[in-house]
Amino acid sequence: MLENQKTLKREYTFEGKGLHTGLKVKMTVAPAPAGTGIRFVREDIGPDAVVEASAEYVTTTQRGTTLEKGEARISTIEHLLSALAGMGVDNAEVRVNAPEAPILDGSALPYVRAIGADGLQEQNAPRLYYDIKETVHYRDDATGSGITIYPAEDFSVDLTIDFNSHVLGVQKIHYDSSVDYAAEVAPCRTFVFFHELEFLFQNNLIKGGDLENAIVIVERPVSEETLERMAALFNVDRVGVLPDGYLNNVKLHFPDECGRHKLLDLIGDFSLIGTRIRGRIVADKSGHKINTTVARIVREMIKNENKNR
Repeated sequence: MLENQKTLKREYTFEGKGLHTGLKVKMTVAPAPAGTGIRFVREDIGPDAVVEASAEYVTTTQRGTTLEKGEARISTIEHLLSALAGMGVDNAEVRVNAPEAPILDGSALPYVRAIGADGLQEQNAPRLYYDIKETVHYRDDATGSGITIYPAEDFSVDLTIDFNSHVLGVQKIHYDSSVDYAAEVAPCRTFVFFHELEFLFQNNLIKGGDLENAIVIVERPVSEETLERMAALFNVDRVGVLPDGYLNNVKLHFPDECGRHKLLDLIGDFSLIGTRIRGRIVADKSGHKINTTVARIVREMIKNENKNR
């Protein structure tokens, strides 16, 4: 059955802090014509500072995905891209006044709630798909992560996370068209290990971090003195550790919320292929680096096939 492309019915504006820069960010997500795809405009630089949401423009993937084209640079875009892909948005223009998207609550839920309230606008152009015709496999020996894409009639993901953590354990997540993205994936927030926090703060890597936009995993025993120091860093009265090994800043939406967030990230990063794919993705210990590397590989496959037609 032929599907048409879709865009937003109206503009949506989101304001918040950039997780890494700490800057106040205003970001507007607007409808775009059929065939546009997703494009970012750095309004603070000028109307021509544009970078398309494409794997070929990925520059860094440390704690988020960054796109860069000329002077237009935008980071921490994976949650918005995931929301747009998960909700079925093919075309949108994202206007932002800073080099980073706002972190909001660390999930895709604020975007999904806004867009879902109005629904989408169908456009007079067919939605494009790319069928995976032969198995694609990529492994990063340095991290032990791997992604394989098998030919299939529909898009699906089987994802496993294993951080050798007694708190997280091994989490296995499945996603296909029967899963309600808005309810089962979008609410899942980013996460960080407690022992990483001080390093990140001291190196100015999470200037916009607070205790409302991340799940904190406490893998090792922590002294009261350390907890007091961390509370001071986050500018709160007190923090504590729950019996299940999580900081008491947030309550988990799902027992496997961290695994689901990795799925959220993968969906966002794979949208950088630039077209929807039909294939079964098996991801082991995935992250932004391997996600975007494989997205670039598939994008190149599509380009080469189009050249040879």
